[in-house]
Amino acid sequence: MKFMIIVKATPESEAGKMPSEQLLTDMGKFNEELVKAGVMLAGEGLHPSSHGARVQFSGNKRTVVDGPFAETKELIAGFWLIQVKSKEEAIEWVKRCPNPMDCDTDIEIRQVLEDDDFGAEFTPELREQERRLREQM
Repeated sequence: MKFMIIVKATPESEAGKMPSEQLLTDMGKFNEELVKAGVMLAGEGLHPSSHGARVQFSGNKRTVVDGPFAETKELIAGFWLIQVKSKEEAIEWVKRCPNPMDCDTDIEIRQVLEDDDFGAEFTPELREQERRLREQM
């Protein structure tokens, strides 16, 4: 099972405040643990939303909105993508994580959809297309 571990933004991360050397060291150790355990697939921090944009969809219309975005608690400051056996295992890994924002924050755990989750609508042809695309990546 794959899980995306989502680090929520804070006013500090949205202001562009970089982590301390100690936090970077602690996070590096945690990432090493994830890699050594064979569960880490990816992980990155993100620039503040002031450097980003959103594309809003309304039917066929597309509207680009530049950041920053007001709802800090709904923004993402970073993520890990891990592969573990269960949601409980993902939770245990997150509980071991150093506080990534060095302040009050939340980390959200969301399971990544897999082929079988899509049901009959994900036809054999679509499955094959997905397999080919993954090979090309």
